[in-house]
Amino acid sequence: MLPAVTATRYVTPLREGGSLPGLMEADDLGTYVVKWRAAGQGVKVLVAEVVCAELARALDLPVPALVTVDVAAELAVGEPDHEVQELLQRSAGRNLGLDYLPGALDFEAGADGVDPELAGRVLWFDALIGNVDRSWRNPNMLFWHGRLQLIDHGAALTFHHHWPGAEAAVRRPYDASAHALVECEPRVPEADAALGDRVTRPLLENVLAQVPDEWLEDDEPDSLRTRYADQLLARLAARDAWLPGLVAAAQAGGGGRRRAPVGRNRPAWLGPPPPEGITQR
Repeated sequence: MLPAVTATRYVTPLREGGSLPGLMEADDLGTYVVKWRAAGQGVKVLVAEVVCAELARALDLPVPALVTVDVAAELAVGEPDHEVQELLQRSAGRNLGLDYLPGALDFEAGADGVDPELAGRVLWFDALIGNVDRSWRNPNMLFWHGRLQLIDHGAALTFHHHWPGAEAAVRRPYDASAHALVECEPRVPEADAALGDRVTRPLLENVLAQVPDEWLEDDEPDSLRTRYADQLLARLAARDAWLPGLVAAAQAGGGGRRRAPVGRNRPAWLGPPPPEGITQR
């Protein structure tokens, strides 16, 4: 299971997207970006966050630490925004926390310094999990202490929103044309050689064991965990259907597409973007 902490103070809402995650302090003296169980997308988003982040960690890809955060409804009392207050109250109980990375830089501040080997591994990983939310418009990556950090995987594993259609997702091509790292000369064949054999059933079972039972909307959580593992292993085995297209997209690059201005794609909790014409270092 993920480490468990108890929230001690609600700091501020993070007004990015529709889920309104919150910045909270906890009894381990840590500060976390908390994603709510009662947010509009439901607990499946939390499941995707855990499965993808912990799989990435097992593959030595850089992701912030995850914890479960027990939130008491009383912590919402001081929040003046009625919508946020109601969300906190409905989310009383176990939520998901991502380690807050103070001083992190938005992706564009260091995009040119991403190593092609790492870029290839991230691209391969995103194709495996079907991550549709790592585009140049919304890269969901940060630089912290000079190291790339992958965040926000709630939009991946789209098959679990409609299990009857999950089989169709196994061989689905992955559109990497707008991926944030496609211009970094990603070495996809090398990534496949390095990571393909590491994604095994025991590894996936260990990853899925970290998802709390209460977030798995099924009468038999272990059966559902097996279903996730089966789906990801089938996707891995069907690389002949999506890997060639991924390699071709990586070789083609992004065609010099326009990137978002520095600061325009930064999470709200990083503060305002730098003044016009000034680049962060």
